[in-house]
Amino acid sequence: MQPTTPERLSTRLADVGGLPVHRAVPQRALRKVGAWCFLDHLGPAAQSTEHSLQVGPHPHIGLQTFTWMIEGEVLHRDSLGSEQVIRPGQVNLMTAGRGIAHSEESLGSPRIHAAQLWIALPGDQRDMPPRFQHYPDVPRCTQDGLEICVLAGEALGVVSPVQVHSPLVALDLALPAQAGVAVTTALPLRPDFEYAVLVLTGSVDVDGAAATPDELLFLPAGRSELTLHCTPGTRLLLLGGAPMHEDVLLWWNFVGRTQEEMEQALADWQAGPPPDGQAGRFGQRVASPLPPLTAPALEGRLRAG
Repeated sequence: MQPTTPERLSTRLADVGGLPVHRAVPQRALRKVGAWCFLDHLGPAAQSTEHSLQVGPHPHIGLQTFTWMIEGEVLHRDSLGSEQVIRPGQVNLMTAGRGIAHSEESLGSPRIHAAQLWIALPGDQRDMPPRFQHYPDVPRCTQDGLEICVLAGEALGVVSPVQVHSPLVALDLALPAQAGVAVTTALPLRPDFEYAVLVLTGSVDVDGAAATPDELLFLPAGRSELTLHCTPGTRLLLLGGAPMHEDVLLWWNFVGRTQEEMEQALADWQAGPPPDGQAGRFGQRVASPLPPLTAPALEGRLRAG
């Protein structure tokens, strides 16, 4: 049986500090790809003193935040006391577990381009202790002129050191503009994985489906190969993972399983940070000059997916 043509899905435009953000996951038609439950594409965009990434302290539970930096520099601070600048070609991985808070501040670079992803922790690990890990180098390889970064998981015989807790993969694939000509390549896939392709720049044909920037193509499990035809200047993300059969709730910055769990996390955040020198559910006060974010009202029952 031949695989079906990839399903094309639109993204939703939002903004962070006046910067363009395209939200690809979650959406009504696609709640997650494997354990990947959130995908924002930030930029590429110019920054100024009035418009830059400035996100005050905010909480997370039940997930890992995964930041892939392409252009610009951002300072991460969290309630464990971590303070880390992320630069192009680097990954920041923050495991929220039972609870953590962090802030993100652009350091004034003229341009910014990044992907922000969340990974839903498996049910038996979602209350694990929080931690922060920085990966200054991710493994790279080339195929048919494409420059490939193995951000998570394993592909093409290359294994990423990024520590995740579900069977998944993430690749950044780029064909430099100076390549001059389009290229076609075939990537091996795991038939037990479902996949999604998000075009960041340029244009690509994925198994007969053409896509341009900020279009998402979804491929259900069952494929063993994927053919890409990329034009010079194309950059894309390929995400994959074993279908996550656990229903999860995603609201604001929380990933949980029950309404009561989310309501308790909200109440814990609204209670405010503990006195200096003490740690509450979300750890110590984040050492950021930015004001903490105020949570929206939690109204009605949340939809699992």
